Amino acid sequence: MKILIFLNSLAGGGTERVAATLANFWARKQWNVTVVTLNPGSDDFYRLDPLVNRISLDLAGQSGGILDALRQNGRRIAALRRIIKEVRPAVALSMMSTPNVLLAFASYKLTGLCTVGSEHCYPPHSPLGRIWGTLCSKMYGRLSAVVALTNECAEWIRTHSSASRVPVIPNAVVWPLPDNSPMIAPDSLCLVGGKVLLAVGRLDVVKNYPVLIRAFAQLAAKHDDWDLVILGEGPQRRALEAIVRDEGMASRIFLPGIAGNVGAWYERADTYVMTSQSEGFPNSLAEALAHGLPAVSFDCDTGPRDIIRHDIDGFLVPVNDAACLVQVLDRVMGDAGLRKNLAGKAQEARERFSVEKIAGMWEALFAHLSRDARIAGGDTEAPVAKRCGP
Repeated sequence: MKILIFLNSLAGGGTERVAATLANFWARKQWNVTVVTLNPGSDDFYRLDPLVNRISLDLAGQSGGILDALRQNGRRIAALRRIIKEVRPAVALSMMSTPNVLLAFASYKLTGLCTVGSEHCYPPHSPLGRIWGTLCSKMYGRLSAVVALTNECAEWIRTHSSASRVPVIPNAVVWPLPDNSPMIAPDSLCLVGGKVLLAVGRLDVVKNYPVLIRAFAQLAAKHDDWDLVILGEGPQRRALEAIVRDEGMASRIFLPGIAGNVGAWYERADTYVMTSQSEGFPNSLAEALAHGLPAVSFDCDTGPRDIIRHDIDGFLVPVNDAACLVQVLDRVMGDAGLRKNLAGKAQEARERFSVEKIAGMWEALFAHLSRDARIAGGDTEAPVAKRCGP
């Protein structure tokens, strides 16, 4: 199989990790894999297998008005179309809304190509603005399929766009996670023998970390052998640090930044917590479960309810219900037996979201789309490999 994966960048982030994971998996299956990004390769955070062909268009950047935006996106479409013609993939897979639209334009009237877009957020919670929203609505119908991470997202795409096929494929979880730089050793912050409540994510308003910080502050005295660690970076750092100081928690709550060895933190932690107001499919939550961490999460749209099995491997809490969050964390932090039971079930996420299982869902979709394309073109006898092969 020859496949091209197109996205904005390979900088740190959930979608970028998914792209790198799938690209590496398929390359090791001897597929011919090309990864194309708008951003320069110098921005890459995730490592690609040497077998993966890496192409950077180096055409990212903000536009200076409508005319400049038209000009820049025209250049991006032309460059991507040129790459598609050169690589001649059987499948072109884009990730996230704007790359989906660019792929729909770039692949127009190219024959012998299955085009698959994918949404990695819940669109109502991440509005693109009128122009890009309209483009998504109109152009998704030109793609062979648009993949959603959850049923809620799929239903929204079907209702609000021209997409004709919207399958649901969750993100895969890599276990154990490979290390990247920067490395932050857990022992550099955590007391030996102490317990860790861990959160991982961008320091952004949507992650709702003030609620988490204040909830932990209420529990800190009762659970004096626990610390809270929030891994990530973002625009809310100063505001969050101020809340930590105001709560008198500087010696118990830590924001060390981005850790490339997040797997070591999952291994070191005792419970995972997520207080997001919205998500697409939170990779870190699935990763935490795969590492055997019981989890407590707000039941936001979308993703947590597709990952946590309530009262089996974790607990779902009504969104923004701070009192309930404190109550559930208090229960979990205070009961080692409960944490052990939840952790035993949490590890089943390794199979539920394994790379092999999720990649197999993508491969089944590619084969299905290829078969439909053959039938539409009148080729009912040729094997799938002739259409989706190298």
